[in-house]
Amino acid sequence: MIPPFLVLAIGTCLTSCLVPEKEKDPKYWREQAQQTLKNALRLQTLNTNVAKNVIMFLGDGMGVSTVTAARILKGQLHHNPGEETRLEMDKFPYVALSKTYNTNAQVPDSAGTATAYLCGVKANEGTVGVSAATQRSQCNTTQGNEVTSILRWAKDAGKSVGIVTTTRVNHATPSASYAHSADRDWYSDNEMPPEALSQGCKDIAYQLMHNVKDIEVIMGGGRKYMFPKNRTDVEYELDEKARGTRLDGLDLIDIWKSFKPKHKHSHYVWNRTDLLALDPHTVDYLLGLFEPGDMQYELNRNNVTDPSLSEMVEMAIKILNKNPKGFFLLVEGGRIDHGHHEGKAKQALHEAVEMDQAIGQAGAMTSVEDTLTVVTADHSHVFTFGGYTPRGNSIFGLAPMVSDTDKKPFTAILYGNGPGYKVVGGERENVSMVDYAHNNYQAQSAVPLRHETHGGEDVAVFAKGPMAHLLHGVHEQNYIPHVMAYAACIGANRDHCASASSSSSPSPGPLLLLLALLPLGSLF
Repeated sequence: MIPPFLVLAIGTCLTSCLVPEKEKDPKYWREQAQQTLKNALRLQTLNTNVAKNVIMFLGDGMGVSTVTAARILKGQLHHNPGEETRLEMDKFPYVALSKTYNTNAQVPDSAGTATAYLCGVKANEGTVGVSAATQRSQCNTTQGNEVTSILRWAKDAGKSVGIVTTTRVNHATPSASYAHSADRDWYSDNEMPPEALSQGCKDIAYQLMHNVKDIEVIMGGGRKYMFPKNRTDVEYELDEKARGTRLDGLDLIDIWKSFKPKHKHSHYVWNRTDLLALDPHTVDYLLGLFEPGDMQYELNRNNVTDPSLSEMVEMAIKILNKNPKGFFLLVEGGRIDHGHHEGKAKQALHEAVEMDQAIGQAGAMTSVEDTLTVVTADHSHVFTFGGYTPRGNSIFGLAPMVSDTDKKPFTAILYGNGPGYKVVGGERENVSMVDYAHNNYQAQSAVPLRHETHGGEDVAVFAKGPMAHLLHGVHEQNYIPHVMAYAACIGANRDHCASASSSSSPSPGPLLLLLALLPLGSLF
């Protein structure tokens, strides 16, 4: 039943909203459904090849509502209504749901979740690369509780590995692939308490350079954590906040270079121009740090100094693809999360659209026959859109009616909490009096907070390629790297790979039986 207050709005819409002509014909919908059915029937022939390559795309904070809104935005950027658009991840044949809670948190953070989907073990909020026996900020609970990631498993198997992110390269998501830290915020020794330093714990930037010394590709932000305290930044010479942070006086870029074999070609770049000038065929190791902290939002990006996520992914794959044994690549669209925390939905959704473009770029450069691609999120946000908006309504636009309580208009996009809570003259702000289409507009929220919070609901997992069908239902988040490792014949359990050496179709039976019988800690 249509609410009475919508009758006028919908009546107006019937004369002004565009319904594509083809959609008025039942034949269009029937043929579309039949084609989808044919595609689904083809999936009965499972792809059980060994995954030579594994690519994991992690949309930080990319809950289901963000995926849907990004889909609409992508379509509207191409001058379509938007709802009918398909994201690149929408085209993946297998979809699952991931339960995101941390061992000690109902609504998780990005560190404990990263440990789950990279290391295969659930962990406490705020910790990376360690089990739940490690307590946040307690250095002395770290030793003996370290857990390794699929990046390490891939490297141990002789594959090339890479990390690409739009955040700092020592931020929560990427750090779980190489670091073991009781606190995600220990970016450099400058952020660590004296007690942790005296107990021998190392900061995350230090661990990036020392724990897995031969990571072939590292790209993102985080330059300042690599240089001695107060070292002037190469790009922002007058910005004190961009200066080096390290108390130990180390220059981690020089250390990175020193670890590379003399006969290999290693390149450190800090801007887009130098990155795109590289010949990937002659690059063995690449370190690209394009900002002192996180990279700029896509909408704010300087096209001269900062590469897009798609450009970084393209370069990474070209470098990693040279290894005949294949590669593992972690790609994070990390600033989706930051946009939501700031209540800036437009920034968040454009970050999601750019990540989807990077997914398409990776798909064009690889084959589903030998490359497993997984797209997921670590957690969601309290982000929503609604209000009975008509077809083709700008995703950043107003709902078609005013509130029947305070008689004021409202945007379709809203947050459950966050910095967008505004009261003017004792009443909710009238959004028609502000530029709600501005890039940095903070959508209204129900509860005032300086930073909007994560959401606790399940997130989607999209998969294509070898063994993608193993991601098929509702799973614990830590299940994901076990599937990726199984598909690629890496990690501690490779019994099923014996037949794969003589055949491209290993049987999944033995490992899945082991997974069912043994505790996770005994597997990885």
